[in-house]
Amino acid sequence: MSYKDFFNFEVLKSINNARAGLFSTPHGIIETPIFMPVGTNSAVKMLTNDQILNTGAQIILANSYHMYLKAGTKLIKEAGGLHSWMNFHKPILTDSGGFQVFSLSKLRKITQDGVHFQNPKDGSKHFISPEISMQIQQDLGADIIMAFDECAPYPCNYDEARHALDKTNSWLTRCFKAHNKDNQALFPIVQGAFFDDLRIESANFVKNFDAAGYAIGGVSVGEPTEIKNHITQIVAPILPFNKPRYLMGVGTPIDIINGIKAGVDMFDCVLPTRNARHGTFFTYEGNKIIKNKQFEYDFSPLDEKCTCYTCKNHTKAYIRHLYRSQESTAATLLSIHNIHFLLNLVKDLRNSILNGTFENYSNELLKGFEKQ
Repeated sequence: MSYKDFFNFEVLKSINNARAGLFSTPHGIIETPIFMPVGTNSAVKMLTNDQILNTGAQIILANSYHMYLKAGTKLIKEAGGLHSWMNFHKPILTDSGGFQVFSLSKLRKITQDGVHFQNPKDGSKHFISPEISMQIQQDLGADIIMAFDECAPYPCNYDEARHALDKTNSWLTRCFKAHNKDNQALFPIVQGAFFDDLRIESANFVKNFDAAGYAIGGVSVGEPTEIKNHITQIVAPILPFNKPRYLMGVGTPIDIINGIKAGVDMFDCVLPTRNARHGTFFTYEGNKIIKNKQFEYDFSPLDEKCTCYTCKNHTKAYIRHLYRSQESTAATLLSIHNIHFLLNLVKDLRNSILNGTFENYSNELLKGFEKQ
């Protein structure tokens, strides 16, 4: 058997680089392009499974670094893997933990073998290699797992980016040798920081691996939006047409629209729930802040066009009261809205690809968001 017995991607229609597709996985079919809510600790913050499913979510993420350090992979494996542990039976993706480890700049040491690091919470010492990352993710049992890579910071010089890419390439080979579960799709990750030649080299390198899908990493690390767009535009078309392309850590409406235009199929970001906990919500007229005085007597929904549970049942004035009263329900209601907003955005963009109106529709959306 091979991953092809469990995973299949079909492009139903494309307009220029934008595509509408179907990605079949062991736990269900995903309609692409898709936004994937993030459940760092095996739960999307502030939401129950029913609430997250009611937003229209088709796939969520969990973070292997946090699950390894907190619950422990032995416990989750004994529970039957993440799907049983969470009682969530749609597709799940886990990241490798590489980004989290490398963000611990003062608490880790990178070698050719892997990364030695300290748990910032209790000071305990740990080591993750490509092989250990694969074992952690295979024990967690997600449908899609990510290669262990080195994410170069922004800014960095060319030599730093070169060394990180060389290590990433070497580790990718080791990841594929260690990966042995056909019902889990291992996605390679394109790196190369913000240097065109390194990004192109990396994209061509990962194509050598017969994978169920491919990711673009190392963006949303502090770089300007125009650099992020440029990298995505040069990398995405190089990756295989008949496989899903995943732009990691991207989740603003503008970034999602531009990513789809470049040929990206999958997105994830903590932004919808993080924004919600800070009182910010998405609208087609730009981001708004619920605590603002202007909403004190505003009995309209968060967004007139939105059909989420929050917008169908509650007003800005009520949610503002909850937020100012420090009621956690406010963050829940705003999280439901923000996640649904992005999921509905990608659904509408997908439909516009299928009905041939994508270029005009996406450009009009961009104009609206960019005006804010």
